[in-house]
Amino acid sequence: MGGGYGGLLGLIVLILNIYAIVKTIQSSASTGVKVLWVVVVILLPIVGFILWLLLGPKGGARSI
Repeated sequence: MGGGYGGLLGLIVLILNIYAIVKTIQSSASTGVKVLWVVVVILLPIVGFILWLLLGPKGGARSI
């Protein structure tokens, strides 16, 4: 067996990261905070998702 993550685990990480990015963009946080969280999640897929889950912006999209 090779190292790294692939297959099903890689797909799960991808889905979780896409979820984190979408929820970050929909949040009411400032643009700078959103950009920072998206960059963290993209550059550090597993650690970034865990940090986002624990510390990321909360709340839904702003209503107009």
